[in-house]
Amino acid sequence: MLRAATLSLALFAPLFALSCGSGSDALGVAAECASDEECQAQGVDTLSCLTQFRGGYCGLAGCAANADCPEDAICVTHTDQQNYCFKVCGDKSECNTHRSVDNEANCSANIVRVEAGSARACIPLSSGTL
Repeated sequence: MLRAATLSLALFAPLFALSCGSGSDALGVAAECASDEECQAQGVDTLSCLTQFRGGYCGLAGCAANADCPEDAICVTHTDQQNYCFKVCGDKSECNTHRSVDNEANCSANIVRVEAGSARACIPLSSGTL
């Protein structure tokens, strides 16, 4: 019985990992971080830890178009007048899968998109924001 369960797990674990490994969660976009290495360990070596945001935010700075961003992220002009790749979201829970309660991001439609569209994005609080 134990042998059958072990064999079953060995056969289906890779399939489960593949089914869960798509989109920006696998990329680490919007994840809380303290260093670039934490973001890059998520599978995209171009992600940076944007420490100007509370708790850090795995993303990219300086995008000029959505094509500059990882999958499931868009280029947004933040209130600091800089462009960042932020995770696309439908609700707040999607923004905080990899964030602590103290450093939650908001799923906002009230954003300045670099390209036309209606997508909402996970917007983190700036480091100085309480």
